Amino acid sequence: ALWLERMAEKGWTVPTWPKEYGGAELDRDQYRVLIEELTRIGARPPLSGRGVNYIGPTLLEYGTDDQKARWLPQIARGDGAWAMGYSEPGAGSDLASLSCRAVLEGDHYVINGRKTWTSDAVDCDYIFVLVRTAPDKPKHEGISLVLVDMSQEGVQANPIRLLSGASPFCETIFEDAICRADDVVGGVDNGWTVGKRLLQFERSTHAGINISGSQGGRTEESGISERVRDYVTTTEGRIDEPAIRDRLVRYSINEQAQKFTQARAVEELKSRAPGFTSSAVKLTGALLKQEGDEILVEAMGVRMLGVDAQPSKAELASQRQWLYGKSLTIAGGTMEVQKNIIAKRVLGLPD
Repeated sequence: ALWLERMAEKGWTVPTWPKEYGGAELDRDQYRVLIEELTRIGARPPLSGRGVNYIGPTLLEYGTDDQKARWLPQIARGDGAWAMGYSEPGAGSDLASLSCRAVLEGDHYVINGRKTWTSDAVDCDYIFVLVRTAPDKPKHEGISLVLVDMSQEGVQANPIRLLSGASPFCETIFEDAICRADDVVGGVDNGWTVGKRLLQFERSTHAGINISGSQGGRTEESGISERVRDYVTTTEGRIDEPAIRDRLVRYSINEQAQKFTQARAVEELKSRAPGFTSSAVKLTGALLKQEGDEILVEAMGVRMLGVDAQPSKAELASQRQWLYGKSLTIAGGTMEVQKNIIAKRVLGLPD
């Protein structure tokens, strides 16, 4: 697209990245000005996605010069979509127990195993995968992060159908898949450290505070207050039902508090992405979104179920969004995982 070509020429697809890798090397103030001006004229924002927000920043921090030169410019151009291979059927919350194996054979690794919850994998070109490269070492020490081309016969992605009817999640199977030996990020058997850092980039993106890509603490308005009013009676602008009114007031206060927290987190950053605080902001954002959906469900009543002969597009969309919203406290790390991180790493509580 012409927009993408011109943005890439200026380095504005990844504004904060170094120029040698396709960026514009904008500082945070310049970045905000760019976002404000693009928003003012109704232009599309910089690129986002797992390439820009997850693996790109990880390569900038841990990648070799060769890895940066090969991968980052194409990500900056928007070439190739990325999937994330972390969780397994037997290694979800206890990720260090993963068993997907990578064996070195000459100049490449041979990968066998499976990953689950690999979002959008059927539509992706590449996948970054946590694999076990040293089965004899303690489980946290024998893991590596590798970059894999998904176009090969040894990689198969199968959609997992969700409650909402959509299938963004997948199970991805590796049967003698290969990756280059020099596409191990951060060093062999150092994947636990690198993988945790990547998760901080991911969770800060979910939280709306990742400035390594196109997030920058910006959050779209939910519009819940206006949508609720379409389904309730009001008197002189005041919602008649006290329970819904009170719940909506609390939601609005929490929504504003979430925005302030996001802005404060962005201001306090001393690196390209926040640390463990991202888990707290991510979790509160997910719970807030679910609460907004529940308020709308209460206001819509049976119309949320789509039982009318001809339910409106808005009603069907609200139903699907409510169902999809249930995944927000699972995707990007479950609510229980985030609470453990907050307790240990943010609050410093003992095990």
